[in-house]
Amino acid sequence: MSVRLYAHLSWTTFARLPLIKPATADFLRRFSLAEAKRHDARVIAMGVVQDHVHLVLQLPAAFDIPRLVQGLKGASARIANRDGIAGHEPLRWAQGYDLRSLGIKQVWSAVQYVREQELRHPERIRLPTPVSPVG
Repeated sequence: MSVRLYAHLSWTTFARLPLIKPATADFLRRFSLAEAKRHDARVIAMGVVQDHVHLVLQLPAAFDIPRLVQGLKGASARIANRDGIAGHEPLRWAQGYDLRSLGIKQVWSAVQYVREQELRHPERIRLPTPVSPVG
C-alpha cells in the first residue's frame, strides 16, 4: 500500500496588502504548479485572491515542507519582481505560513474550500478564475 499525504497550505501577502493583481495571480498559478512538481508534490486545488494563496497538496512520503514553502514564496516573489510581473508595487509575502495535514476524508472539503476563495472574500476585487489546475 502506498503512502498518501495531503495538506492544506496557505500564506498571505505582507500586511495582507492587496498585492496580487490579475497578472501576478496568473503567474502564481503557473509557478506553483511547476514548483510543487519540482518537489514531487501535486497541487490538487489552488485558490488565489488579492492578499493570500491556498493550495491543497498531495505530498510524497518523505518531504521537506520548509524547502517547498521557500520555493513557493521566496522564488515566486523574486521572479515576479525581477520580471516585472508584479507591476509597480513589489510582491512581498508575510513571514510564516499555515500548513495543516488532511485525512483522506477531509481532502474533498478542503478542495471545495480552496476553490471557493473568491466567493468567501467578496470584499476583495475578484481575480479571473482559471480552469482548476487538477481535477
